[in-house]
Amino acid sequence: MTTEETISIQGVALNDSQGALVTSFGVATDPRIREMLSDAGWFREAVETRMRPVLLTDRDLIALTTEIAGGYLTILSDSPSEVVLSFVLNVPFAYDIFNHILSDPYDAMAVVDAKQKVAFISPVHEKFFGLQNGEGIGKKVRDVIENTRLHQVVRTGIAEVGQIQHMQGNERVVSRHPIRHNGKVVGAIGRVMFKGPQQLDAMSKRIRDLESEIAAYKNQSRQKIRGEEFLDMIIGQSLAMQSVREQIRKIAPLDIPVLIQGESGTGKELVAQALHMLSARQSGRLVTVNAAALPDSLVESELFGYEAGSFTGADRKGRPGKFEQADKGTIFLDEIGDMALDTQSKLLRVLQDRMVERVGGSTPKHVDFRLCSATNRDLETFVQEGRFRLDLFYRISPVVIALPSLGERLEDIPLLINHFAEDLAKQYNRVIPEIDPDVHSFLMEQDWPGNVRQLRHVMERAFVFCERGRLSVADFQSQTPGVKPAAAPAAELAAPQARTGSLKDSLDALEAKLIHDAIIRFKGNKKKAAEHLGVSRSYLYKKLETLREPSA
Repeated sequence: MTTEETISIQGVALNDSQGALVTSFGVATDPRIREMLSDAGWFREAVETRMRPVLLTDRDLIALTTEIAGGYLTILSDSPSEVVLSFVLNVPFAYDIFNHILSDPYDAMAVVDAKQKVAFISPVHEKFFGLQNGEGIGKKVRDVIENTRLHQVVRTGIAEVGQIQHMQGNERVVSRHPIRHNGKVVGAIGRVMFKGPQQLDAMSKRIRDLESEIAAYKNQSRQKIRGEEFLDMIIGQSLAMQSVREQIRKIAPLDIPVLIQGESGTGKELVAQALHMLSARQSGRLVTVNAAALPDSLVESELFGYEAGSFTGADRKGRPGKFEQADKGTIFLDEIGDMALDTQSKLLRVLQDRMVERVGGSTPKHVDFRLCSATNRDLETFVQEGRFRLDLFYRISPVVIALPSLGERLEDIPLLINHFAEDLAKQYNRVIPEIDPDVHSFLMEQDWPGNVRQLRHVMERAFVFCERGRLSVADFQSQTPGVKPAAAPAAELAAPQARTGSLKDSLDALEAKLIHDAIIRFKGNKKKAAEHLGVSRSYLYKKLETLREPSA
C-alpha cells in the first residue's frame, strides 16, 4: 500500500438535514454501510462525535462526518492502524482532540511528507512566519520554516528531541519525529515544546522544587517514624501513661519550653528524647545538661563555652558551650530545681535574649534552641522559699508534663517486666526467660520509691542470677535485698514510740505516728497520704525509708 493509498478516500455518503441517506459512492454503497448510515441513532451519534469507527467483518474504516450546506457529508477511509482505530473507538471526543492538536493557537506544529514538502502547518505557525492560511502547503520545508531540520529527519529517520531552533530572532525548544508506515519513513512531524530555553529552565526548576518537596515530605515521614519509636520506649498502658504520650504528641511539634516533673526514676529523660525526636528539630542535637552537677567555677564555660587561652587548662582551640551545641536542636536541663541561684540568673539572660558570649570572648552569638527542663522538686514551694527564681520558673514552664510514680500505675508493671526481659536478653545475649505469673502480682505488691529505674535494677539482678531460663518469685526474694513480700498497709509502718523524753524524739514520734495513720487510712496510697499530710511525695518516701531503718 502506497502512502497515497493510506490516506485515500474509500467512500463518500450524503445525508440530508434530517439524517436521511440521499446518495453514496465507493465503499459507502456496501449494504452494511448504507444500513448504518440510514440508522437514525447511529447517524445522530456520528454527527455529534464527527468521527466514528466502522467495523466490518472484512475491513475496518473510519467515518468522518461534517456538516455542509443542506445536509451532512460522511467520508470513509481505511483505518491507518489499530492504535488509531482503538482511539477513535474508545474516545467519543476523538475528533475534538485531533482538532485541538491541529488548531490549538498555542501549539505550533508542522508536518512534511516523504518528499520533504510541507503537508500541514498549524495556524499559530503560519501566523508566526507571516503566512496566509495554506500558503506554505506543498512547498519545500526549508523554504517555509527557518533553520528547520525536518528534511534531515525524513532522510535519516532519527528523532531529534529537545533541540534549540532559532526562528525569526527567537529561540524555541523543539522536537522532530519521523513518521513510519510499514517500516518505511513516510514523513516527519515537528512541534515546539517550549517557547524558549527560559521556559525549559523554569520547568526544570519547578521539577527540582517538587523533588525537594517530596524529599522534605519523606524526611518528615522518617522523622515521625523515628519519633514514634522513641515514644514507644515510654512503656505503659495505664490511663496515666496514655495521657502522657498524648501530651507529648501534641506538644512536641510546638516550639515551646516544656517542664517535665516527676520523681526520680520515672523516665523524664525518655520524655525529653521523645519531645525532641517528634519535633521539627529532630535533625539537630539533643544536648543534656545535669544542672545539679554544674560546678560554680565552671558554669559559664560549660554552658556558654570559652575562647582559646581564656583560662589555665582551657583547650587551645576554645570550646563551644552547651547552648551553642544545641543550636537548631534541643537543650535538656535535667534537675533544674537543684541549680544554684547565681546560675539561675545567668541562665535567665540566655533564655530572654537567646544570645551567648563565650568566656574570654567579646562577640555575642545568637543561638536557636528549644528548651526542655526536668525536676523532681516542688518548684512552686522552692519559689516561695526563695530557692528558685520566679521569673525563671515562668520561662521554663509554659507547658508542664507531670509523670506519675510507679506506685500510681502499678498495672503497668507486667508490661515493664516483659519489656525489661526482652531488653536484658539482647544485652546479655541470652534467651528471653519465661516469667511465672505470680511474679507480676508479687512485684505489684512492693513499694517502688525508685520507680521504674529501681524496677529495672531489680529485674536485672534477678535476670542475671535466675536459673533454668525461668524467673520465679524466689529469684526476686533471694537475689534482691530490699524487696520483700508485700505486707498489709497497717503493718507497713509500726506505730512508733519515743525512745527518750527529749522534745526532738517526741516530735519525731508524733510525725511518724501521723504518717503511720495516713498510710493506714489511705490503704497504702502514698499520693493520697502525702496530700492529706500536706507534704510532697518525695518527702514522704524519704521519711518512710528513715522510719524503716532499724534503731541504732
